[in-house]
Amino acid sequence: MATRERRTPRRTDALSRERIVEAAIELLDTAGEDGLTFRVLTERLSTGPGAIYWHVANKGELLAAATEAVVGPVLTATPADSAEPAGAANPTEQAAPAAPAAPAAPAGSTGPGAPSGDKESAQDAIRAVALGLFDAIDEHPWLALQLTTQLSRSPWGSVTPRIFERLGQQVCALGVPKNSWFMTTSALMHYILGAAGQNSANARVLGPDANRTEFLGETAKAWTELDPENYPFTRAVADQMRDHDDREQFLAGVNLVLAGITSLHLPNQ
Repeated sequence: MATRERRTPRRTDALSRERIVEAAIELLDTAGEDGLTFRVLTERLSTGPGAIYWHVANKGELLAAATEAVVGPVLTATPADSAEPAGAANPTEQAAPAAPAAPAAPAGSTGPGAPSGDKESAQDAIRAVALGLFDAIDEHPWLALQLTTQLSRSPWGSVTPRIFERLGQQVCALGVPKNSWFMTTSALMHYILGAAGQNSANARVLGPDANRTEFLGETAKAWTELDPENYPFTRAVADQMRDHDDREQFLAGVNLVLAGITSLHLPNQ
């Protein structure tokens, strides 16, 4: 008796681009970029490849759409939103409104002249974006590579210019001279993406079953056993390294960059 080939049941509801992107993000989170194939995606969505190609032309476009879907909410985050790591807030609560954009810069050599309160708000907005990106990359490890790839290969893409613009508006609001806008914003953006990406890479290298506390404890012990003459500093901070929080360490770096901006460009503040 001939056996019937088992077929994947077809979906009966309309397939939207949003649902395709949502499923792609789920696959990326569990299987990484290599695990995101149109074959697996069609099986997960119980549809045919033609239905997916109707909405997205290729894998590159799908990756860009997934990146934009994850990063978009981060760029409208307020300082209050960044107080908790991603996923900690009640998902049923309405998202906070986007922070207002900085006013257009005058034709002169400096950014918008803002009162000190506005400059503090600009720093808080930078921290909110930075922490939002840190949490997003921590939750979606594939995101770091997508952002750095877009920044280096197609900086005109759909996401990285939005990050650059969001940070740049706040740099303007800080009162940084116009001839330093690009360098200042670039340095800030490179730190945020680089440090957040490195944190995510550390977790991937250790693997999902690794015990962070044990690993840091073993590292601290190894540091304290280094030659005291050649490694006095490393030995001295071994306990601090063992007890550090990754998110707090990242934010400390953001604050150091902001302090440097203030010291270099706004010495009287």
